Amino acid sequence: MVESGFPVGHSMLDRQGHGPRAAACPDRNSRWRERCVVRDEHDHSVTKLTTAEIARGLLVPEATICATHHAGEGADSGQWYEVHHARRRGERPAREAAVLRVLYLVFNEGYTATSGARLHRVELSTEAIRLTRQLRAALPGEGEVAGLLALMLLTDARRAARTTPAGGLVPLPDQDRSRWDQALIAEGSALLTGTLPTSTVGPYQVQAAIAAVHDEARSATDTDWPQILGLYDILLTTAPGPMVTLNRIVAVAMVHGPEIGLQALDVAEPGLGGQHRIAAVRAHLLDLADHPEQAREQYELAARTALNLPERHYLESRARRTAR
Repeated sequence: MVESGFPVGHSMLDRQGHGPRAAACPDRNSRWRERCVVRDEHDHSVTKLTTAEIARGLLVPEATICATHHAGEGADSGQWYEVHHARRRGERPAREAAVLRVLYLVFNEGYTATSGARLHRVELSTEAIRLTRQLRAALPGEGEVAGLLALMLLTDARRAARTTPAGGLVPLPDQDRSRWDQALIAEGSALLTGTLPTSTVGPYQVQAAIAAVHDEARSATDTDWPQILGLYDILLTTAPGPMVTLNRIVAVAMVHGPEIGLQALDVAEPGLGGQHRIAAVRAHLLDLADHPEQAREQYELAARTALNLPERHYLESRARRTAR
Protein backbone atom coordinates (compact mmCIF):
# COMPACT_ATOMS: atom_id res chain seq x y z
CA MET A 1 0.00 0.00 0.00
CA VAL A 2 1.21 3.49 -0.86
CA GLU A 3 -0.82 6.53 -0.03
CA SER A 4 -1.41 9.11 -2.73
CA GLY A 5 -3.01 11.82 -0.66
CA PHE A 6 -6.55 10.53 -0.14
CA PRO A 7 -8.20 7.14 0.47
CA VAL A 8 -6.96 5.07 -2.44
CA GLY A 9 -5.52 1.74 -1.71
CA HIS A 10 -4.42 -1.33 0.04
CA SER A 11 -2.36 -4.18 -1.24
CA MET A 12 -0.45 -3.90 -4.51
CA LEU A 13 -0.26 -7.62 -5.03
CA ASP A 14 -1.53 -8.52 -8.45
CA ARG A 15 -5.19 -9.31 -8.87
CA GLN A 16 -4.74 -13.08 -8.90
CA GLY A 17 -3.20 -12.82 -5.43
CA HIS A 18 0.30 -13.69 -6.60
CA GLY A 19 3.31 -12.20 -4.89
CA PRO A 20 5.52 -9.54 -6.48
CA ARG A 21 7.96 -10.50 -9.21
CA ALA A 22 11.59 -9.41 -8.92
CA ALA A 23 12.90 -7.04 -11.56
CA ALA A 24 15.87 -4.86 -12.26
CA CYS A 25 15.33 -1.18 -11.57
CA PRO A 26 15.90 0.87 -14.73
CA ASP A 27 18.28 3.78 -14.67
CA ARG A 28 16.48 7.00 -13.76
CA ASN A 29 17.66 10.45 -12.72
CA SER A 30 15.96 10.60 -9.32
CA ARG A 31 17.51 9.27 -6.14
CA TRP A 32 15.11 6.47 -5.29
CA ARG A 33 14.39 5.41 -8.85
CA GLU A 34 18.01 4.78 -9.65
CA ARG A 35 18.51 2.64 -6.46
CA CYS A 36 15.94 1.22 -7.26
CA VAL A 37 -3.92 -18.34 12.36
CA VAL A 38 -0.12 -17.20 11.21
CA ARG A 39 2.65 -18.38 13.59
CA ASP A 40 6.15 -17.04 14.12
CA GLU A 41 9.35 -18.94 14.89
CA HIS A 42 8.43 -19.07 18.58
CA ASP A 43 4.98 -20.47 17.74
CA HIS A 44 3.17 -17.29 18.74
CA SER A 45 -0.22 -16.95 17.08
CA VAL A 46 -0.94 -13.97 14.86
CA THR A 47 -4.43 -12.71 14.09
CA LYS A 48 -5.91 -14.20 10.93
CA LEU A 49 -7.48 -12.14 8.20
CA THR A 50 -10.88 -13.18 6.93
CA THR A 51 -11.42 -14.05 3.29
CA ALA A 52 -13.51 -10.88 2.93
CA GLU A 53 -10.70 -8.70 4.34
CA ILE A 54 -8.16 -10.23 1.98
CA ALA A 55 -10.49 -9.81 -1.01
CA ARG A 56 -11.17 -6.16 -0.21
CA GLY A 57 -7.45 -5.52 0.25
CA LEU A 58 -6.73 -6.97 -3.20
CA LEU A 59 -9.80 -5.45 -4.91
CA VAL A 60 -11.00 -8.88 -6.06
CA PRO A 61 -14.15 -10.96 -5.40
CA GLU A 62 -14.12 -13.31 -2.42
CA ALA A 63 -14.53 -16.25 -4.82
CA THR A 64 -11.15 -15.42 -6.36
CA ILE A 65 -9.46 -15.59 -2.96
CA CYS A 66 -11.17 -18.90 -2.19
CA ALA A 67 -9.98 -20.37 -5.50
CA THR A 68 -6.44 -19.10 -4.92
CA HIS A 69 -6.46 -20.53 -1.39
CA HIS A 70 -7.45 -24.00 -2.56
CA ALA A 71 -5.03 -23.95 -5.50
CA GLY A 72 -2.13 -22.67 -3.38
CA GLU A 73 -2.62 -25.11 -0.49
CA GLY A 74 0.06 -24.10 2.03
CA ALA A 75 0.41 -20.47 0.97
CA ASP A 76 -2.51 -19.25 3.09
CA SER A 77 -2.63 -17.01 6.15
CA GLY A 78 -3.02 -19.89 8.60
CA GLN A 79 0.61 -21.04 8.61
CA TRP A 80 3.99 -19.44 9.29
CA TYR A 81 6.65 -20.87 7.00
CA GLU A 82 10.11 -21.14 8.51
CA VAL A 83 11.66 -19.81 5.35
CA HIS A 84 15.24 -19.94 6.58
CA HIS A 85 14.90 -23.71 7.29
CA ALA A 86 13.71 -24.63 3.78
CA ARG A 87 16.00 -27.28 2.28
CA ARG A 88 14.49 -28.56 -0.92
CA ARG A 89 15.66 -27.07 -4.21
CA GLY A 90 13.47 -24.14 -5.16
CA GLU A 91 11.49 -24.31 -1.92
CA ARG A 92 12.67 -21.14 -0.19
CA PRO A 93 11.78 -18.52 -2.85
CA ALA A 94 8.18 -19.75 -3.00
CA ARG A 95 7.89 -19.88 0.77
CA GLU A 96 9.47 -16.45 1.13
CA ALA A 97 7.03 -14.95 -1.36
CA ALA A 98 4.09 -16.53 0.49
CA VAL A 99 5.27 -15.21 3.86
CA LEU A 100 5.91 -11.71 2.52
CA ARG A 101 2.46 -11.72 0.91
CA VAL A 102 0.78 -12.60 4.20
CA LEU A 103 2.78 -10.06 6.21
CA TYR A 104 1.96 -7.37 3.66
CA LEU A 105 -1.77 -8.09 3.81
CA VAL A 106 -1.76 -8.12 7.62
CA PHE A 107 0.07 -4.79 7.75
CA ASN A 108 -2.25 -3.17 5.22
CA GLU A 109 -5.35 -4.30 7.10
CA GLY A 110 -3.85 -2.83 10.26
CA TYR A 111 -2.87 0.46 8.65
CA THR A 112 -6.22 1.05 6.95
CA ALA A 113 -8.92 -1.40 7.99
CA THR A 114 -11.16 -2.45 5.11
CA SER A 115 -14.24 -2.23 7.36
CA GLY A 116 -15.30 -1.23 10.86
CA ALA A 117 -15.33 1.82 13.10
CA ARG A 118 -11.55 2.37 13.31
CA LEU A 119 -9.17 3.57 10.63
CA HIS A 120 -6.30 1.60 12.16
CA ARG A 121 -6.05 -1.87 13.67
CA VAL A 122 -2.75 -1.17 15.38
CA GLU A 123 -2.42 -4.68 16.77
CA LEU A 124 -2.21 -6.02 13.20
CA SER A 125 0.29 -3.51 11.80
CA THR A 126 2.47 -3.78 14.93
CA GLU A 127 2.52 -7.57 14.71
CA ALA A 128 3.29 -7.48 10.98
CA ILE A 129 6.29 -5.21 11.65
CA ARG A 130 7.48 -7.45 14.49
CA LEU A 131 7.35 -10.56 12.33
CA THR A 132 8.99 -8.84 9.38
CA ARG A 133 11.84 -7.77 11.67
CA GLN A 134 12.23 -11.43 12.65
CA LEU A 135 12.32 -12.47 9.02
CA ARG A 136 14.84 -9.74 8.21
CA ALA A 137 17.10 -10.99 11.03
CA ALA A 138 16.87 -14.54 9.65
CA LEU A 139 17.38 -13.49 6.01
CA PRO A 140 19.61 -10.38 6.10
CA GLY A 141 20.64 -10.76 2.46
CA GLU A 142 17.13 -10.86 0.97
CA GLY A 143 16.38 -7.52 -0.68
CA GLU A 144 12.62 -7.89 -0.79
CA VAL A 145 12.46 -8.74 2.92
CA ALA A 146 14.36 -5.53 3.64
CA GLY A 147 12.15 -3.72 1.12
CA LEU A 148 8.95 -4.86 2.83
CA LEU A 149 10.23 -3.87 6.26
CA ALA A 150 11.30 -0.47 4.90
CA LEU A 151 7.86 -0.03 3.31
CA MET A 152 6.11 -0.82 6.59
CA LEU A 153 8.31 1.54 8.62
CA LEU A 154 8.11 4.43 6.14
CA THR A 155 4.32 4.05 6.01
CA ASP A 156 3.69 3.47 9.71
CA ALA A 157 5.77 6.58 10.47
CA ARG A 158 2.77 8.67 9.37
CA ARG A 159 0.16 6.84 11.45
CA ALA A 160 -0.08 9.33 14.33
CA ALA A 161 -0.89 12.16 11.91
CA ARG A 162 -3.55 10.20 9.95
CA THR A 163 -6.37 10.68 12.45
CA THR A 164 -7.99 13.50 14.38
CA PRO A 165 -8.39 13.20 18.18
CA ALA A 166 -11.89 11.86 17.46
CA GLY A 167 -10.56 9.19 15.09
CA GLY A 168 -11.40 10.92 11.81
CA LEU A 169 -9.29 10.45 8.69
CA VAL A 170 -6.69 13.10 7.84
CA PRO A 171 -5.50 12.70 4.21
CA LEU A 172 -1.80 12.89 3.45
CA PRO A 173 -1.72 16.49 2.11
CA ASP A 174 -3.41 17.78 5.29
CA GLN A 175 -1.30 15.90 7.83
CA ASP A 176 0.86 17.69 10.41
CA ARG A 177 4.23 16.38 9.27
CA SER A 178 5.85 17.33 12.56
CA ARG A 179 3.93 14.36 14.01
CA TRP A 180 5.56 11.87 11.65
CA ASP A 181 7.94 9.49 13.38
CA GLN A 182 11.36 10.58 12.17
CA ALA A 183 13.10 7.59 13.75
CA LEU A 184 11.00 5.18 11.70
CA ILE A 185 11.59 7.25 8.56
CA ALA A 186 15.34 7.20 9.15
CA GLU A 187 15.35 3.45 9.79
CA GLY A 188 13.23 2.71 6.72
CA SER A 189 15.32 4.97 4.49
CA ALA A 190 18.55 3.38 5.74
CA LEU A 191 17.20 -0.10 5.00
CA LEU A 192 16.25 0.95 1.50
CA THR A 193 19.54 2.72 0.83
CA GLY A 194 21.45 -0.32 2.05
CA THR A 195 19.58 -2.94 0.04
CA LEU A 196 18.99 -1.31 -3.37
CA PRO A 197 22.62 -1.32 -4.55
CA THR A 198 23.21 -4.95 -3.52
CA SER A 199 20.08 -6.89 -4.49
CA THR A 200 17.74 -7.44 -7.40
CA VAL A 201 15.15 -4.71 -7.05
CA GLY A 202 11.61 -5.98 -6.52
CA PRO A 203 8.19 -4.39 -6.07
CA TYR A 204 8.35 -4.10 -2.29
CA GLN A 205 11.51 -2.04 -2.62
CA VAL A 206 9.90 0.14 -5.29
CA GLN A 207 6.87 0.73 -3.07
CA ALA A 208 9.19 1.60 -0.20
CA ALA A 209 10.92 4.12 -2.48
CA ILE A 210 7.54 5.73 -3.21
CA ALA A 211 6.83 5.95 0.52
CA ALA A 212 10.29 7.49 1.04
CA VAL A 213 9.61 10.18 -1.56
CA HIS A 214 6.41 11.13 0.28
CA ASP A 215 8.21 11.13 3.64
CA GLU A 216 11.04 13.32 2.37
CA ALA A 217 8.69 16.11 1.22
CA ARG A 218 8.53 18.92 3.76
CA SER A 219 5.05 19.79 2.56
CA ALA A 220 2.49 18.35 0.17
CA THR A 221 3.48 20.90 -2.47
CA ASP A 222 7.13 19.78 -2.22
CA THR A 223 6.26 16.19 -3.18
CA ASP A 224 8.33 14.96 -6.14
CA TRP A 225 5.42 13.65 -8.21
CA PRO A 226 7.45 13.06 -11.40
CA GLN A 227 9.72 10.71 -9.45
CA ILE A 228 6.69 8.96 -7.94
CA LEU A 229 5.15 8.54 -11.40
CA GLY A 230 8.39 6.99 -12.66
CA LEU A 231 8.35 4.53 -9.78
CA TYR A 232 4.74 3.59 -10.52
CA ASP A 233 5.75 2.99 -14.13
CA ILE A 234 8.23 0.42 -12.82
CA LEU A 235 5.56 -1.18 -10.62
CA LEU A 236 3.10 -1.32 -13.49
CA THR A 237 5.62 -3.42 -15.40
CA THR A 238 6.85 -5.64 -12.57
CA ALA A 239 3.75 -6.07 -10.38
CA PRO A 240 0.64 -4.97 -12.30
CA GLY A 241 -2.67 -4.88 -10.47
CA PRO A 242 -5.68 -2.68 -9.81
CA MET A 243 -4.16 -0.73 -6.92
CA VAL A 244 -0.95 -0.03 -8.84
CA THR A 245 -3.05 1.23 -11.75
CA LEU A 246 -5.24 3.39 -9.52
CA ASN A 247 -2.35 4.94 -7.61
CA ARG A 248 -0.44 5.54 -10.84
CA ILE A 249 -3.45 7.43 -12.23
CA VAL A 250 -3.26 9.76 -9.23
CA ALA A 251 0.42 10.36 -9.96
CA VAL A 252 -0.40 11.01 -13.63
CA ALA A 253 -2.95 13.62 -12.53
CA MET A 254 -0.49 15.29 -10.20
CA VAL A 255 2.14 15.53 -12.94
CA HIS A 256 0.03 16.16 -16.06
CA GLY A 257 -3.18 17.62 -14.63
CA PRO A 258 -6.52 16.23 -13.36
CA GLU A 259 -8.18 16.12 -16.80
CA ILE A 260 -5.45 13.75 -18.06
CA GLY A 261 -5.89 11.70 -14.90
CA LEU A 262 -9.65 11.47 -15.48
CA GLN A 263 -9.09 10.29 -19.03
CA ALA A 264 -6.69 7.61 -17.77
CA LEU A 265 -9.24 6.51 -15.15
CA ASP A 266 -11.98 6.18 -17.77
CA VAL A 267 -9.73 3.94 -19.85
CA ALA A 268 -8.63 1.80 -16.91
CA GLU A 269 -11.94 1.48 -15.04
CA PRO A 270 -13.27 -1.68 -16.75
CA GLY A 271 -10.32 -3.63 -15.41
CA LEU A 272 -10.44 -2.23 -11.87
CA GLY A 273 -13.68 -3.71 -10.52
CA GLY A 274 -16.50 -1.83 -8.82
CA GLN A 275 -14.77 -0.63 -5.65
CA HIS A 276 -15.54 2.58 -3.76
CA ARG A 277 -11.91 3.68 -4.15
CA ILE A 278 -12.44 4.23 -7.87
CA ALA A 279 -15.26 6.68 -7.13
CA ALA A 280 -13.09 8.33 -4.46
CA VAL A 281 -10.26 8.89 -6.94
CA ARG A 282 -12.63 10.17 -9.60
CA ALA A 283 -14.22 12.55 -7.07
CA HIS A 284 -10.84 13.94 -6.07
CA LEU A 285 -9.76 14.46 -9.67
CA LEU A 286 -13.07 16.10 -10.55
CA ASP A 287 -12.60 18.34 -7.52
CA LEU A 288 -9.12 19.33 -8.71
CA ALA A 289 -10.49 19.93 -12.21
CA ASP A 290 -13.15 22.31 -10.80
CA HIS A 291 -16.21 20.17 -11.54
CA PRO A 292 -17.88 20.51 -8.12
CA GLU A 293 -21.25 18.95 -8.87
CA GLN A 294 -19.79 15.87 -10.51
CA ALA A 295 -17.24 15.64 -7.71
CA ARG A 296 -19.99 15.76 -5.09
CA GLU A 297 -21.87 12.92 -6.79
CA GLN A 298 -18.74 10.75 -6.85
CA TYR A 299 -17.87 11.51 -3.23
CA GLU A 300 -21.40 10.48 -2.24
CA LEU A 301 -21.12 7.29 -4.30
CA ALA A 302 -17.79 6.43 -2.72
CA ALA A 303 -19.17 7.13 0.77
CA ARG A 304 -22.19 4.88 0.23
CA THR A 305 -19.98 1.91 -0.62
CA ALA A 306 -17.13 2.50 1.88
CA LEU A 307 -17.16 -0.08 4.70
CA ASN A 308 -14.63 1.71 6.90
CA LEU A 309 -16.46 4.38 8.93
CA PRO A 310 -13.65 6.98 9.14
CA GLU A 311 -13.22 6.74 5.35
CA ARG A 312 -16.99 7.02 4.86
CA HIS A 313 -17.22 10.07 7.12
CA TYR A 314 -14.30 11.73 5.35
CA LEU A 315 -15.91 11.16 1.93
CA GLU A 316 -19.24 12.50 3.21
CA SER A 317 -17.49 15.62 4.53
CA ARG A 318 -15.81 16.14 1.16
CA ALA A 319 -19.18 15.83 -0.56
CA ARG A 320 -20.67 18.47 1.75
CA ARG A 321 -17.71 20.80 1.27
CA THR A 322 -17.82 20.44 -2.51
CA ALA A 323 -21.55 21.20 -2.60
CA ARG A 324 -21.08 24.65 -1.03
